[in-house]
Amino acid sequence: MMDEDICSQLTSQTVEKIGQFSQEEFIERAKMFHGCVSPGVLLGGIMVSAAKELLPEGILFDAICETYSCLPDAVQILTPCTIGNGWMRILDYGRYAVSLYDKYEGDGYRVYLDVKKLKDWNEVHSWFLKLKLKHDQDNIRLKDQILSAGKQICSIQKIHVKSGFRTNRSKGLIAICGLCGEAYPVKDGVVCSACQQEKPFVMQGRV
Repeated sequence: MMDEDICSQLTSQTVEKIGQFSQEEFIERAKMFHGCVSPGVLLGGIMVSAAKELLPEGILFDAICETYSCLPDAVQILTPCTIGNGWMRILDYGRYAVSLYDKYEGDGYRVYLDVKKLKDWNEVHSWFLKLKLKHDQDNIRLKDQILSAGKQICSIQKIHVKSGFRTNRSKGLIAICGLCGEAYPVKDGVVCSACQQEKPFVMQGRV
């Protein structure tokens, strides 16, 4: 089913707003930013919104995502926290969870998709636990259930992020790698980290 048809074919619109956007606006922004309206980024938007609503107004906050899949894009759509500015950290635990917390004090909230709450949402349950192949999923029904369920399928924990995770992650001193000749952080070792491991590409000359 084409993404353009999602808004018109969803049968339930329990979640009318996702963050500062209407449901339709968020779907449009997800298409532009993420490339498509995946179930993960749609659910991620609801989770990020849930955490953001609990934070005191006006504070500066950072984010932690516990997966690389979809969820970081929802954070970047709805908050100022991005990979590039360093306000979002990704810890690849493979858990579908996001935390927003006070940048200085460390107090915040963690929201995660709770499998125990999926019994009434069969399509979400099958998708999340990968019980169906992707081409066997009912994509419209899946997204309809996510929007109908909203925060009901999530659990929220109050958290305090340790000070060591809140420190500024500076590159530190810079050196020139003796192998490739490029600049790199001294803390990485006697040569840059790229030269310490197999590279994913082969150099084929300059352009």
